[in-house]
Amino acid sequence: MSKVLLVDDDIEILEKVADFLSFERYTVDTVANGRDALEHLRVYKYDVIILDWHLPLISGVQVCRDFRAQGGSTPILMLTGKSDILDKEQGLDAGADDYLTKPFHVRELSARLRALLRRPGAVTGCLLKIGHLELDPAGYTVRADGTEVQLQPLEFALLEFFMRHPGQVFPPQALLDRVWSSGSDATVDSVRTCVKMLRKKIDLAGQESIIYTVHGVGYKLEG
Repeated sequence: MSKVLLVDDDIEILEKVADFLSFERYTVDTVANGRDALEHLRVYKYDVIILDWHLPLISGVQVCRDFRAQGGSTPILMLTGKSDILDKEQGLDAGADDYLTKPFHVRELSARLRALLRRPGAVTGCLLKIGHLELDPAGYTVRADGTEVQLQPLEFALLEFFMRHPGQVFPPQALLDRVWSSGSDATVDSVRTCVKMLRKKIDLAGQESIIYTVHGVGYKLEG
């Protein structure tokens, strides 16, 4: 499950796109102005950004420029009613990776997101295999030693995140920022509980857990 920042001041579009992406199992954070977008990008990590051109307080183009100037490398899909090639050139030169002109169909937007996430260094949709685990993001299935395991959405999202970053240690707060919605009231205790439940479902009897606790630091997944 990829985490998306959706930025648009059109509440109807914001709600429609957020609902559709949530249905497609993305974790979606929404904001309606450029200042809040930059603040979210400063605090949280995202796999892809959907950014409207016309925003209150700070324009989408300026958000894009500032984010790139600060070293941000997350793929950006720019939304706009502008169709002139010079406007598109301005958006792409500001650091956007792709461009979608309004009005658009949510399925085209979703397809463009998948294309961005397939790029090197981004989240991919391929089958993930580590140790005795096999996770299919598209089919939303997990198998442990060949047996399908039923996971809750947050458990699935957390496992997918671990499997996309094997061997990397993540503190609980970092997992909250990357896996949970920024509007969630979850705490680090929520992370510990989710890890505990996940271990019960995916670990093999009599074997050490594939999710290691690095005491005083956080958690990592090892194959």
